[in-house]
Amino acid sequence: MKRTILAIGLLVFAFTLMHAQEKTVLRLSGTTNGVTTGKVYLHKFIDKYYVVIDSAWVKKGQFSFSTKTVLPEIYGISLDTKENPEMLFLDKNQITVDFNSTNQNRSVLVKGSKLHTLFTEYRNREDVKIDEFIKQHPSSLVAAYALYRDFSYRLTPSELQADINLLDPALHKTNYVQVLKKLIKTLDVVAVGKSAPEFSGTTPEGNIVSLSNRLGKGYLLIDFWASWCPPCRRENPNIVKTFQKYKDKGFDILAISLDKSKDKWIKGIKDDHLDWTQISELKFWQSEIIGKYGVRAIPSNFLVDSKGIIVAKNLYGDDLDHLLNELLNK
Repeated sequence: MKRTILAIGLLVFAFTLMHAQEKTVLRLSGTTNGVTTGKVYLHKFIDKYYVVIDSAWVKKGQFSFSTKTVLPEIYGISLDTKENPEMLFLDKNQITVDFNSTNQNRSVLVKGSKLHTLFTEYRNREDVKIDEFIKQHPSSLVAAYALYRDFSYRLTPSELQADINLLDPALHKTNYVQVLKKLIKTLDVVAVGKSAPEFSGTTPEGNIVSLSNRLGKGYLLIDFWASWCPPCRRENPNIVKTFQKYKDKGFDILAISLDKSKDKWIKGIKDDHLDWTQISELKFWQSEIIGKYGVRAIPSNFLVDSKGIIVAKNLYGDDLDHLLNELLNK
């Protein structure tokens, strides 16, 4: 029940932010080759989170939607609510979606949506310069999404603001740009030299641990990760090596997991030999802690001193080892 209420609340919030966009009847149909019965589910995309807003019966391998909703916008479509939906950029055109019968919703062919065609072109490009892409497509939702999804964690607050200014003013009312504007303020709060925001969370054993209780003993790495995150799992051996090297020399780690499943979280800790304090809200991207730190991608980390002052951010590979060697041997 709580999860349903949260999802409804998020949906209302996102639609309120996009009040300038009119609700239009969606003209969406398609085929499900190899699947003749069942349902196709339409999802609303809300800041890395999908909510089912409608469904359509599959009849003889075909389906259609005429849902009245906000367009243009980002949605998802799937054959199973337990699977990650395929992201769709939908506009007011007549759109068809053909599911790959061997891979179901993980691979679909979308026709008719100019917006989705641009998204596909963007996704297939390498070394995109976001400011140039926005200048080429200033009024496109794809440009706003690309900045929000792929560049929000790479750019400084001033760079983010400069890129937002390149977008058409109409896009500033979308949820994606609203998230970025809020992020800019948060990034200023967690800049190097600022005090790390206080937080607390629950360990696998059920104990409450707060940041303030872990300060005063040397340098502390605030590490954001999740068992479902492949880059995090690849980075963990580097952190383990550094922890073992400096744990008796004034270095410790407080990890925050974005896991949803407690069992998978605990298994990830055990499998990767993460012998330091772990906490999690088990809220995925709805974590209140990541909101305080402006974390948009993981792995992500903040190194703080004994007073809780942020001295460095996002140290990967041997970077953490090298910095600790310098700091602890002054």
